[in-house]
Amino acid sequence: MRKIKVLITDDSLLFRNILKQELSKDSLIEIVGMAVDPIDAQEKIDQLKPDIVTLDGEMPKMNGITFLKKLMKESPIKVVLVSSLNISVF
Repeated sequence: MRKIKVLITDDSLLFRNILKQELSKDSLIEIVGMAVDPIDAQEKIDQLKPDIVTLDGEMPKMNGITFLKKLMKESPIKVVLVSSLNISVF
């Protein structure tokens, strides 16, 4: 069975590493890259062609929700929105 390629996108190094560690426990998941912001993520999506992108809701350079809307228009992909915020920004 083909592995699910995942790109992790979060401005927090700690959260990127935790998510990578936990997702890597599943033998069907391959972490193909990590991005620190939406601009970095777009470049890596174009290069790495992940099946799924994890996306933080709040990041520098561009809000995660704004990036999600842009991404769905330009190159639709499956996205898991992840946030450690304890207030609603949506």
